[in-house]
Amino acid sequence: MKIKEILVVEGKNDAQTLKSYFDCDTIITHGSDLSEKTLEMIKTAHEKRGVIIFTDPDAPGEKIRNTINQAVKGCKNAFIDKRKARTTKKVGVEHASKEDLEESLSHLMTYTEDLEESLTWSEFFELGCAGKNQCSEKRRILEEYLHIGKSNAKTLYKRLNMLQITKEECERILEDAK
Repeated sequence: MKIKEILVVEGKNDAQTLKSYFDCDTIITHGSDLSEKTLEMIKTAHEKRGVIIFTDPDAPGEKIRNTINQAVKGCKNAFIDKRKARTTKKVGVEHASKEDLEESLSHLMTYTEDLEESLTWSEFFELGCAGKNQCSEKRRILEEYLHIGKSNAKTLYKRLNMLQITKEECERILEDAK
């Protein structure tokens, strides 16, 4: 499978794993120490071919993802479930199987701040995704169904709005999961 966009990953092992499975090019951030030079390289790559941010499913990976999305508007984002990208001691893209990486790359999302809100905070709260018993379980169901990565309530709310997911769609997903 040839990937048109350039994949932005944290480390050389992530890049090697992806290149062993796919015909792709990568930019390595070298962990959370994201330099201005690397950000400029990502901006240029985004203008020329597009980029897919594919960081590890952990706090440093999310920090890198947020930094890039703020600096380079319109990037595509791929998320992999932490359970599918771990060993007994480590978590990262490099530890995922080819099938799980393909699945993650088939569900891309693009961050934007120009969209109308599709879900209000009060609707999100009514769904039981924040501030209530079993809210983390409901968030997990939505995250897995939509392939948008693990998140806290505020981040999930933001991602649902970025995807223009409505309260009704969330209710249907949660109902189907029962």
